[in-house]
Amino acid sequence: MSISRKGFLAGLGATVALAAAGCSTGPTAAPAPTGGSTAGAAPTPVTLMLNWYPYGEHAGFYYGVEKGIFARHGIDLKIQAGQGSTKTVQAVGGNQVMFGWADTPAVLSNIDKGVKARSVGVFLQTTPSSVQLFEEKGVKTPADLKGKTIAVSAGDAPTVMFPTYLKKAGLQPTDVQTQNLDAAGKISAVLAGQVDGLIGFAHDQGPTIAAKSGKPMTYLRYSDVGLNYFSNGLIVNPETISSKPELVKAMVAATSEAYAAAAKDVDAAAKSMEGKDPQMPALPVLTQQWTETIKLLSTDATKGKAPGTNAASDWDATIKVLADAGLIGGVKPASTYFDASFQPTA
Repeated sequence: MSISRKGFLAGLGATVALAAAGCSTGPTAAPAPTGGSTAGAAPTPVTLMLNWYPYGEHAGFYYGVEKGIFARHGIDLKIQAGQGSTKTVQAVGGNQVMFGWADTPAVLSNIDKGVKARSVGVFLQTTPSSVQLFEEKGVKTPADLKGKTIAVSAGDAPTVMFPTYLKKAGLQPTDVQTQNLDAAGKISAVLAGQVDGLIGFAHDQGPTIAAKSGKPMTYLRYSDVGLNYFSNGLIVNPETISSKPELVKAMVAATSEAYAAAAKDVDAAAKSMEGKDPQMPALPVLTQQWTETIKLLSTDATKGKAPGTNAASDWDATIKVLADAGLIGGVKPASTYFDASFQPTA
C-alpha cells in the first residue's frame, strides 16, 4: 500500500481530472441528484459527525457545502465536531447521527465489539500516523528516537500501532519512553518542552504546533517503514444502508465529488472552513493541513480513481496489518467491515 510521491502526483492529476469533469461548481453544469431527494424536492437533512474538531482534512465537506455539491446530490449537510473516532463510530452505531467520518482502525475494532457500523468508503488511504518532533531535536531516523520521551494517547490507533512501528523500524519498545496524555495535552507538552515529541496525524498536530511555536517539525511516518493501513472515511449504520440505500449512495458520491473539487482549489477549499467552528485553526494552518491531506487520497491501487474508491487489495492489507497488531480479532473478509455497493464513479 505504500505510494511514491511521483506515482501519487500522477494519480492525483488523473483523479482530479476524472472527477472534476462532472462536478463544475457552476449551477448550469450541475449533475443530477443521485438519490438523496427527488428532483424539485427539498434536500434531505443529513448530519455528519467528524472524527475530531474540524481541521484541514475536512475541507472537502465545507467546500462541498459552500459550492452546492451536496445540495445538488439532494443532501442538506450539517457538519458536527467529533471527540475521537471511537465516539463517532459509537454515535453512528447508536443512530445518534446518520453518517460518521472515522479512522478505519477504530471502525474495525468497534465492529468487532458489536457496534453497528459499516465503512462505505475510505478516503484517506495512506495512514498519516507519525512521530512528530521539533527539527531542533535532531531526530532524522527512527534510530534517533532512542532515549526520547514521546507523548501518546492510550487507545487511539497511532498509539496502539506504535509498538508495531518500532518493531518495523528495528527498535525495542524499551528504546522509547512514552507519556500518556489526551489530545490537547500532547500538543501542550510538546510546546512546553515537557516531552520530545508526540504521536498523531502528520497533517493535523504538526502544522498546528509549527504555527504556534514558529519552529519547523520533523515527521517520522509509519508508512516510511512499510507500516500502512487505511485511515479516515465515511461510515454508516447498516440499518441506514438497508432503509435508505439511495441516500447512502448520494452521500458517498457527493463526498467524492467534493473532495475532488477541493483538491483542485486548495486555497478556496481551506478558506471555506474559516470561522465555521470556534476550534478551527488559522487559515495558513488549514491550508497546509488540506495540502497534506490531498497526498493521502489514493494508493498505487487506486490512482486515477475518484476519491473514496477502495481497492480490495488495500482492504485485505489493512485488515492483516490490524490483525497482526492485535487491534482486531484476526483476519476476516473485508465485507465484515466494508460495503462495496456504494463505490463512487468518476
